[in-house]
Amino acid sequence: MGTPLLTRTTRRVALTSAGAEFQQRANTILAEVAAAAAVVKQWADGDVGTVRLGITPPVAPALPGHLAAVMRHEAPGVDLVMRRMWLNDLCSALLDGQVDVAMTCGPVPAQLGVVSEVLCGEPLFVGLRAGHRLAAKDEVDLLDLADATLGMHSDALFPTWVLAQKRVLRLAGVRPPVAELADTDFSALKWLTQSNVDWILTTTSAATPGISAAIRPVTPQHTAETMLHWLPSREPDVAVRRFVRMALSANMPPGFVRRKGTPRCLKAS
Repeated sequence: MGTPLLTRTTRRVALTSAGAEFQQRANTILAEVAAAAAVVKQWADGDVGTVRLGITPPVAPALPGHLAAVMRHEAPGVDLVMRRMWLNDLCSALLDGQVDVAMTCGPVPAQLGVVSEVLCGEPLFVGLRAGHRLAAKDEVDLLDLADATLGMHSDALFPTWVLAQKRVLRLAGVRPPVAELADTDFSALKWLTQSNVDWILTTTSAATPGISAAIRPVTPQHTAETMLHWLPSREPDVAVRRFVRMALSANMPPGFVRRKGTPRCLKAS
């Protein structure tokens, strides 16, 4: 070093002024190295980072809010940025890297490299006019509505929601006549003013309280599925993988049920 750092006597060893200065600066460097290592470990463990979540309007607002709360509890250093987007814009944003994870009401068109998995399901209800013959029942079988006109949104406006309803009708084995709803709001608040519509499919989160329609659960139970979509090959940091794992394993809020689906991924041939 060019100068003594220690002085020695028969009784003790002590730092010189240069040695004390050297020790202070070395301790500062070691503390910085330890802090840097701790930060790197946080990134490696997914404790910090940013996850950009794109959500289509039909997704129940309670779901992303619930997942954000769970993420804040498990990894408060992760910033979850949520954006509401129309489906076409969301699919493009996922492929272009503008969002890391997409959340939709039902499946989306298969995209190269995109993995899709069912997050949960929300039980479906039917909305009936108050004077309908089935309005007095506690539950309604869709087979009993096979001849009544179903009001359905435009598939140009809410394509995944329309596909989800068609899937349920197919599973139930019914093909009712369908009329397009004039109401462009997802809750279909004004459907009762449309005389050519006898009933609608809805969920607890979508149904508007206080309207005169009778809202009854579907029996046997059918659900509207909420799905996650992501590109494993382009996850920018571990925080995205952590969010996906957390979302697919976390308890769901009341009114939603777990639906385990087989991950679907379109690969290059």
